[in-house]
Amino acid sequence: MACRELGGRDRGGETVPLHQLNVPDPGVLPFAMGSFDTIGPLSRADFPHRHTFHELVYVTAGSGAHVIDLAAWPLRPPQLCLVAPGRVHHWERTGELDGRVVLFDDDFLLNHPEDREALRRLAARPVLRPTGDAARAIGALLAEMDREYQAAAPGFISVLQAYLHVLLVRAGRLAEDAPGPGTPGGSERGASVAARFAELLARPEGAARTVRDCAALLGVSVGRLQEAVKEATGTTPGRMIRKAQVLEAKRLLAGTALTVGQVARQTGFGDPAYFCRFFRRETGSSPGDFRRTVRGNHHDRVLVSIDPADPPA
Repeated sequence: MACRELGGRDRGGETVPLHQLNVPDPGVLPFAMGSFDTIGPLSRADFPHRHTFHELVYVTAGSGAHVIDLAAWPLRPPQLCLVAPGRVHHWERTGELDGRVVLFDDDFLLNHPEDREALRRLAARPVLRPTGDAARAIGALLAEMDREYQAAAPGFISVLQAYLHVLLVRAGRLAEDAPGPGTPGGSERGASVAARFAELLARPEGAARTVRDCAALLGVSVGRLQEAVKEATGTTPGRMIRKAQVLEAKRLLAGTALTVGQVARQTGFGDPAYFCRFFRRETGSSPGDFRRTVRGNHHDRVLVSIDPADPPA
């Protein structure tokens, strides 16, 4: 089995289950790949969960939907899916699901550190649908990766890292042709600070941090953080934190049995009443109404999307 569940209670309970990459040899950089069957049942989990690692899935057959942060993406193989660490996802009403699954964490990117930025950009477009030559090329590349992984010949780790780099480059090209929100540019140094800030917010505990907390963790001043984020993204750290708080609150309201007060505390609000006002201001709905709407739509094909700028269609 390539991944295992950590820290979750019952799957309708008080936490969103967290899956950790579990490789058989601790001396091997954290990486695993295979089919849905060889990776194990958690690779097709039908309950909301999140990972500590990156997951790339190339679906070649199957029906149903892949739900990523409450947006249901109907399966239309071939389909390349990216699930970043911290994002909540599950598979819904799938049938005859087939394809290849690639699991890895940031340590596996040491030979190609630029791949971390590529993954950050791809997270804005988590589902890609290659066609024609592009689909065949991705399928062939993954088949070569799988052969290299299974053979484990001398030097196979560096070969897998190179293959993964090529895969991410090709996925990036597909994403450039796909409609979706753009990311304004900025200086290289400012973009690096902004990217590390975004990584902090993407973690489950990120929503509870303040701008000052984040600046301290990044080793920069509050003013420098504000400048870098504004330059790279066109928005402010405070606005990004508020967006992260809303996102994590929606994840918890949709995927757990936590009370509104508990959700408030986990997203950085000491006063549940203030959290409710904040949530209504940001979303137009109360926490309770949002939870009822999402759970009422649980069996519908199209779910409530957390990010309207990232639609399933």
